[in-house]
Order: sequence, then C-alpha cells, then structure tokens
Amino acid sequence: MVDRLSTLFELQLIDNQLDELEELRGDLPAAVNELKSQIKSLEEQVEAKEEEKENSLEKRKQNDDDVERLTNNLKKFKAQLYQVRNNKEYDALTKEIDHAEEQTGKLEAETKALEELVEKLKREIKEVEPQLEKLTEDLKEKETELKQIIKTNEREEARLKDKRDKVAHKVKKPDYNTYMRIRKALNGKAVSFINRSACSGCHNVVPPQRQLEIKSNKRIFSCESCGRILISQEIAEEAEKKIQF
Repeated sequence: MVDRLSTLFELQLIDNQLDELEELRGDLPAAVNELKSQIKSLEEQVEAKEEEKENSLEKRKQNDDDVERLTNNLKKFKAQLYQVRNNKEYDALTKEIDHAEEQTGKLEAETKALEELVEKLKREIKEVEPQLEKLTEDLKEKETELKQIIKTNEREEARLKDKRDKVAHKVKKPDYNTYMRIRKALNGKAVSFINRSACSGCHNVVPPQRQLEIKSNKRIFSCESCGRILISQEIAEEAEKKIQF
C-alpha cells in the first residue's frame, strides 16, 4: 500500500511539472485557435460572396444573350409588319412584339440589379481583405511565439512525459481513473498530503483520528473537505526523493 500511495504522489509531482510547462504557453494556444476560427469564418464569407458574384455574372451573361435574341426577333417581327395580308396576322405580330419588348424590359431591369449586386459583392469582398491580412499576420506572430516556447521546452517535456508513462504504468487502473477524475475536477491537483494537520490542497484541518488513519498507510483516504486523495507527509517526502527531477 505504501508503494501504491507513493506512486500516486509521484504521478502528481510529474503532472505538476508538466502543468507548469503548459502554463508557460499562457493563453497562446487559445489565441491561436480563436484567430484560426475568425480567419475560417471570414474566408467562408468571402467564398460565399465570390460564388454569389460568379452566379450573378453568369446570369447577367445569360440575360445579355436573351436580350440579343429578343432584339433580333423584334427586328424580324417589325419587318414582317410590312408584309401582313390581314388584321389577324397584324394582331399576331403585334402580340409577339409586345411580348418581346416586355421580356426585354424585364431582363434589362434584372441585369441592372445584377450589376449593382456584383459591385456590392466586390466592395464587401474588398472590405474583408484587410481584416484577413491583419488576422493572418496576428496568427503568424502568435504561432511563431508558441512554437518558440514549445521548442524551448520540448526536451524537458518529452523527458517528463516519458517519466510519466513509466510511473502511470505502475498505477492500478481504478486508482488511475480516480486520480484523473479528481485531477480534472480540481485544477490538476488530485493528491494532497497532511501538512500541519491540514490538507495541503484545500488547507482545511484534518481531524486527529483521520490523521492517524492516514499515517497508518493501510488504504487510500480522501480529504473530507475537497475530495482529493490524501496521503501522509512521510509518503509525500518519500515520493519526492524517489522521483528525482
């Protein structure tokens, strides 16, 4: 049981070191992720506007072709007016002319609206470009800073992770699961020890009888106040000697 308790605290000590290395990165990882998210959002907006612009240009081209076709039809219909033989033919041609002129008017109005939309989309895309450039520059700067911090500590981090793997391998699975659950819930600190009759994690006083039970090292105890795994100071000191950072 002594080894079991000692190994748990060894794991805590290693995780403390790894947490300190993680803290050196500060808010850089979160800042990098936030910038990437903003850039992605703007790029998606630009992509959507570019697609809408291309569709509008394609529609305008189609309208131009239709107007040209209708214009040719109008010329043909108007020329045929001089060749009609009766009122029925005249009325039929007049209807065709009116319909062609109406369609031409609608298409020209739509084309004008499309041209205005295209110009609006161009302006909006251009307005986003400086934002994207600034965000990209900021991202590059933050990533460079983060990479430098990671590079500075990568050997130490790799050494600690290797040491952690070896120690974690010695911890029983139920103990490890409990350790990780508490660690996640209590800001990384899952194991504490009795220091001046109190829990070193939450600083609440441990009852004398419970202190004696913990010092007997017969089983795993939890702090009645914070829920951390609670060990004796002797076990903690022994673990610190064994870990040898």
